[in-house]
Amino acid sequence: MSDNHKNDKNDAVDKHPEAGERRLREELPEEISATPADAPDAHTVDAAADEESAPSLTGRQRLVKGLWPPRVTRAQLIVALLLFGLGFGLAVQVASTSDSDGALRGARQEDLVRILDELDDRTQRLEDEKQGLEDQRTELENSSDQAEEARKQTVEKERQLGILAGTVAAQGPGITLTIEDTKGTVEADMLLDAIQELRAAGAEAIQVNGVRVVAGTFLADEDGGGVSVDGNKIDAPYRFKVIGKPQDLEPALNIPGGVVQTLEKEQATVTVERAGKIVVDALRAAKQPDYARSSS
Repeated sequence: MSDNHKNDKNDAVDKHPEAGERRLREELPEEISATPADAPDAHTVDAAADEESAPSLTGRQRLVKGLWPPRVTRAQLIVALLLFGLGFGLAVQVASTSDSDGALRGARQEDLVRILDELDDRTQRLEDEKQGLEDQRTELENSSDQAEEARKQTVEKERQLGILAGTVAAQGPGITLTIEDTKGTVEADMLLDAIQELRAAGAEAIQVNGVRVVAGTFLADEDGGGVSVDGNKIDAPYRFKVIGKPQDLEPALNIPGGVVQTLEKEQATVTVERAGKIVVDALRAAKQPDYARSSS
């Protein structure tokens, strides 16, 4: 029976197609609308349509389209500036080299030959000077002149040491220091302070009342007054002859609280005079050391 009923429905649909379509719509579920994600984008569709409608570009046209308009970044700009500076420097160097080469390139053959001859002559002169200097050095090293110079230096050194040791006389600019001691208040240590102050100021030779002062000089007070220098008794007035630079020696004695003020406090009279020539002629006998010997 059911089959007959279905057949009747089919016959009705065939006879009335519109009614059948309406009946099918009622029986089928509703259509599911397309989601936005599945729906095609209008812009994409338009772009695709444009690409389909636009003519294909050649390789050169694509290159031009990629390069223009230019898109410059900061890094690209810095690199461009560096390359420009490098190129400019190379151009200047090439130009200067070309100028110098151009001057020689444009010279005549006679001028070029003359320039080469001058360079050769200059080189030869320098070689001759070098050889002459080497010959002079060899002669100085091997000739007797070197021995003579060594002998002169030895004599000069001996003279200087003799002045310091007091074995030879000396003369030169300096000062004279005179100490009047009418009260008898000047003692040996005061005179020693004067000697040391003079040495510190650059005194090279000192003589006190005919006694040469050397490195090992000692002073002592004598019984009954007076002072002894290296065992030699001297009496006031005490007269110092000092060789050295007067501009240094005199101020050293007159500094505040120095030798002059100390002696004046002891009621002594002190006189300092500069002189262009001071003669120190008191001599000391050369003393042979007991233990020290030359190592050379």
